[in-house]
Amino acid sequence: MSTIEKRLSAFRIKLSEKNLDAVLITKRESYIYLSGFNGTSAFLIITQNDALLVTDFRYVEQAGKQADKYEIVQYQGNVINTLSDVLKSRNVEKLGFEDRDLNYRKYLEYREKLGVKEFAPVEGMIDELRMIKDTDEINIIEKAVEIADKAFTHILSYIRPGVKEVEVAAELEYHMKKLGARKTSFDSIVASGKRASLPHGVASEKAIEAGDVITLDFGALYNDYCSDMTRTVFLGEPDREIRRIYGIVLEAQLRAIEGAKKGLKGKEVDSIARDIIYNNGFEKNFGHGLGHCLGLEIHEEPRFSPTGETNMENGMVVTVEPGIYVSGLGGVRIEDVIIINDDKPTILTKSTKELIVL
Repeated sequence: MSTIEKRLSAFRIKLSEKNLDAVLITKRESYIYLSGFNGTSAFLIITQNDALLVTDFRYVEQAGKQADKYEIVQYQGNVINTLSDVLKSRNVEKLGFEDRDLNYRKYLEYREKLGVKEFAPVEGMIDELRMIKDTDEINIIEKAVEIADKAFTHILSYIRPGVKEVEVAAELEYHMKKLGARKTSFDSIVASGKRASLPHGVASEKAIEAGDVITLDFGALYNDYCSDMTRTVFLGEPDREIRRIYGIVLEAQLRAIEGAKKGLKGKEVDSIARDIIYNNGFEKNFGHGLGHCLGLEIHEEPRFSPTGETNMENGMVVTVEPGIYVSGLGGVRIEDVIIINDDKPTILTKSTKELIVL
């Protein structure tokens, strides 16, 4: 079986469990995962026997090449009419939909016009399948991580006094594209000096100055999959307090990675790092979760967080990113991507975590 056939088989098991005739798939990441088609406009209808991809003229040829396990249906005008015709031809009465993707207005329109007796939410059914990455996905993510690692090595020689944060972000994106990325997987965070206390300090017009702490959080989008990494570096020798904070964050990160084992709940892994940071007096300075899964989206479930109840399973790809942020001083965050692998996770991010002074 091909990768797509295996995913369709797993999906159809869930379809049967929910006692549905078919599911209408509208979210882009979902239809990429289940069909291989990565254009920007598509609808999938999957039954126990059929798999159909509905798209417009612009993508018919592309869909035929990428989604070879699907019957391609071209629509003109209002797509709902075509979807309704397809559903009637397959005698679909109970239709599932992605409730996390469809807004209320569209929900009302589809419920009224698709001509089915039951229009039922599937409550993250596809997201559950996507939690465990298969070999093909892991290979792509490894490449995305490698691109980000190489970009980090490159940017160290680019940072100097007077360079603006936005220029650093632009150079990161340009270099990752040269290495094969389609774009960044999110808006790059470049936060220097006192701005490093902003956990999501997206690059600004601020010029980097001698003596600044610099947080770099960025990732590459490669073959539709994301990477994510953070390193904190120093332009000049850091003062004693920020150096101490760096050591605490690094210890918390290393210990959490070591403790990220199959079977533990997300909150149990989170507490490994959180306890270290809190016990060093920074309880008020670490306000986000320890990490999140990634893949076709930069933030996926499950998560390492104080509320994470999902057990870790082999094949989950997760970030580990503790941080300490002190207003008026700056902040430190260190982040790697790992794969859950029994008692010893595989660390994909290779960039050094030794304290770097530029």
